[in-house]
Amino acid sequence: MTEPPRRPPPRPPYGDPATRADVRAAWEARKELGPEYDEHIANGLAERVEELVAYRTAELRHSGSTADVDRELERTAQRQGFVLGIISLGTGIPVTAIAVSESGLPALVVAWLGIVGVNLAQRIGRRRS
Repeated sequence: MTEPPRRPPPRPPYGDPATRADVRAAWEARKELGPEYDEHIANGLAERVEELVAYRTAELRHSGSTADVDRELERTAQRQGFVLGIISLGTGIPVTAIAVSESGLPALVVAWLGIVGVNLAQRIGRRRS
């Protein structure tokens, strides 16, 4: 037993309503004007499609470049935090030695609170931006 030929499923409407309206208007114009204007109507539709492609391509490039910039800013902020941490440890060693030899434990606590404060301020500033 043979099956009846299958019809393809209906295609969902793609594109924006303005484009569909342009195509509908071109089809109606073709019906009214006749086949001698087919080339002009097709050229008009082709120009509209080219405009849409150019617009969407620019949109995609812009969104891609924005994501790249965001990733690079995040990497830079992480790098800055890492470098600040290394510099803090590097300066903390001599500051510790000087503070302990000159003034003892209170100076050591104040020095390290200053170092920790600088690192916290950088971290909080990074979160806000």
